Amino acid sequence: MSLCPRPALAAAVLMLASSSVAANAAEVTVFAAASMKNAMDEISARYAEETGNTAVVSLAGSSALARQIQAGAPADVFISANTDWMDTLEQDGLIDTKSRVDLLGNSIVLVVHDPDASPVTIDAALPLAEMLGEDRLAMALVDAVPAGIYGKAALTSLGLWDGVAPKVAQADNVRAALALVATGEAPLGIVYATDAAAEPDVTVLGTFPEGSHAPITYPAATLSDGDAAIAQEFLDYLQGPVAREAFERQGFTVLTE
Repeated sequence: MSLCPRPALAAAVLMLASSSVAANAAEVTVFAAASMKNAMDEISARYAEETGNTAVVSLAGSSALARQIQAGAPADVFISANTDWMDTLEQDGLIDTKSRVDLLGNSIVLVVHDPDASPVTIDAALPLAEMLGEDRLAMALVDAVPAGIYGKAALTSLGLWDGVAPKVAQADNVRAALALVATGEAPLGIVYATDAAAEPDVTVLGTFPEGSHAPITYPAATLSDGDAAIAQEFLDYLQGPVAREAFERQGFTVLTE
């Protein structure tokens, strides 16, 4: 009678265990605002290490992601950079209302490509049009993407919008606007503070006053047609200590306990 050698038996057991883990592993599809890229890269990697499950994160402007969901794109979790797009999906019956939570806060800043630029006070007296000259101000889409909406609102409340509106170079999302400044294609731009912190080739000139725009809130929710169990697990993970540390490291304000 032939017996299986112990090393071979151990290897077979390990293979069976690995196959069992793989069979039980789940995948969660997350649609998240582009400004969350650095934090989500870290969080999704840690989530996979700790749970064995995989988070597939699709990053874009909140408006683009919301429209994809409206068009039937499969997703389990949506994180928006403003409440309006989440409200729209809620009205459409596309999110699980009970799961919705205000996850993060942020601020918007004026950034410059020049590393030697001196800080400025952002108020009604800021000569922004003169600072631009014949150049462009990089912003996310001002009527659709949250970062652009907040930026336009802030400039309007300070009485600066009319002077710079013809000089605005609009990008599909805030990371694209950031890239225009980082590469020197635009000397100035308006982005989230978290984006500026993640890009070494831009310098923050100043932060827009909180009262100049609506509070910047990132709501998160599970989708009505998604995998409810894995979606809620990941949403819970986003509110846990690992995610909190990652978000705070990137400059977000964590709004959940």
